[in-house]
Amino acid sequence: MPRRRLSREEKLAAVKRMLARENVVGLARELNVSRKMLYDWRGKYLAGGAAALRGPGQPRKAVAVEPPPDASAAAPPLPPHAELVKARARIVELERKIGRQQLELDFFQQALRQVGDKRRPSDEPGAKTSTPSSRR
Repeated sequence: MPRRRLSREEKLAAVKRMLARENVVGLARELNVSRKMLYDWRGKYLAGGAAALRGPGQPRKAVAVEPPPDASAAAPPLPPHAELVKARARIVELERKIGRQQLELDFFQQALRQVGDKRRPSDEPGAKTSTPSSRR
């Protein structure tokens, strides 16, 4: 499907329709863009507001993605379900991080167990307790 170049206003309207829970497949067909593109626009909008959506042919540096100093007065509040989407994405990110940390913890506990099993017990006072030499 050939891609259309949409203005910032058209992109913003499409994102607002997505946030209003309109059918994304039908919206993509109507606008003649891919669903992935719509989701990219939504992610940019949720991260940086309307300023994050570029118009056709605009360089990336020309758009200020940072919110204005008084963002609460300048930016319209996000719909409640948009905040829910952001919160769920954050939960997924944190759960993934916890899973990674658990894997690392399990790995190091197993390594510590193996090192502890290879140590020679100290039978006499003053005897060395160490792992076997790696030289053969």
